[in-house]
Amino acid sequence: MTADTASPPRFTGRQRLILFVLLGAGFMLSVDFSILNVALPEVGAGVGLGLAGLPWVASAYALPAAGFTLLFGRLADLFGRRRMFLSGMVLLAGASVLGGFAANPEMLLTARALQGLSTALSIPASLSLLTTTFEEGATRDRVLGLNGALLSGGFTIGALVGGTLVGLLSWRSAFFINVPVAVAILVLTPFLVAESRVPDRVRLDVPGAVAVTGGLLAAVYAIIERSVVAGVVGVVLLVAFWVIELRAPAPLAPVRILGRPTVKWGNYAGLVVFSMETAMIFMMTLYLQNVLGFDPLVTGLVFGVPGLAAVLAGPIAGRLIGRYGYRRVLPAGLTVQGLATVPLIFMGADRLGLVILIPALLVGFFGHVTSIVAYTVTGTSGLPNEEQGLATGLTTMTQNFAITIGIPILSAIAATRSPELAGIHRALVVAVAVTLVSVALVWFGLRPGRATAVPAAREAGEPLAASRG
Repeated sequence: MTADTASPPRFTGRQRLILFVLLGAGFMLSVDFSILNVALPEVGAGVGLGLAGLPWVASAYALPAAGFTLLFGRLADLFGRRRMFLSGMVLLAGASVLGGFAANPEMLLTARALQGLSTALSIPASLSLLTTTFEEGATRDRVLGLNGALLSGGFTIGALVGGTLVGLLSWRSAFFINVPVAVAILVLTPFLVAESRVPDRVRLDVPGAVAVTGGLLAAVYAIIERSVVAGVVGVVLLVAFWVIELRAPAPLAPVRILGRPTVKWGNYAGLVVFSMETAMIFMMTLYLQNVLGFDPLVTGLVFGVPGLAAVLAGPIAGRLIGRYGYRRVLPAGLTVQGLATVPLIFMGADRLGLVILIPALLVGFFGHVTSIVAYTVTGTSGLPNEEQGLATGLTTMTQNFAITIGIPILSAIAATRSPELAGIHRALVVAVAVTLVSVALVWFGLRPGRATAVPAAREAGEPLAASRG
């Protein structure tokens, strides 16, 4: 191995500023997703939202974030990624002002829905700007590693910052904090980030856009509300979308892309990575508060300390992918995430469980962050720049959809057993089984004979020269 190959890629001053803006936006949006979770009782009391309506503070955000991401990712390819990114920041600032001044449930939920829509606009556009600004290889792997670290850190910091802001100020500050950050990004972006090249002839697949957006919205709603009717509608619309894409002259999501092993199995892995880890964290929240009797502040610290430590996994994951290839790193990260959950199945009702829980969370979060980076690299590898918006839209949609469905599914499984601790154990057994079975599926799905369109060096896990960055 040459010295150039072994040394990590270096960024220019301009590239560092671009990373500061684009990664900063993603970090802010990931913080925004979780910042209100610890303050739901105060939020409900502030606007007159009853206990039964509190879950919709999160669901109102999640529905548009998952339902519109694929559409907006493709629109970024067709009409300009920087334009879509800036539009998302404008919408975020406006929605945050609306939420900060919310006087009733309707204003609050509208603000959260608009924040979710801004996420669908901004994240795939910013991620595709990253993947097209930094060439595929060691440099992009490092960038996506930083992105994964900040994404994971954002969820953790969101919970910690949310509790602090609510304690010192009020829940409204959790909305207002977005405004100056969004304004700063709006000012800096035009000077740092060039607009993407727009095709000469732009044709939007309207039937496909309507079918996939409606199908995703119906599917997410069906899982949140456990609605069979909405589930059937979602399945019908998604099948219709597939048929439309097979026949459309300018498809929204060409089937040849959806059928690529890297896209297909990368996004499947992302679905498992986020759904099972999000649900595990929820189960452990119930364990800490309902079984062990800890208050929300202690619960936040139990998750926060290993969560912040595991952020270091992001940069490390980027280097591991450059050295060993995503086909090895993705199943390895998923394996660590799954195996770290195993000890949690045996925790009892005494506080000695913390001796098991905190180290298991640290190891599991490390595998989780590594998996986030690896699945993002996998799902966006080997595609031309003009299709990066679609690819990043798919990976972001997968993330948002998985975060939404994991908790309802494992909660339903936990509800089949009593007492509560027995139900938690059963849900965790299912999480481990799903994760480890998926490791085998992803490993075989990404075997070199199938991922033929990806550069051979990346499949084989050979190091990539840093000179490409």
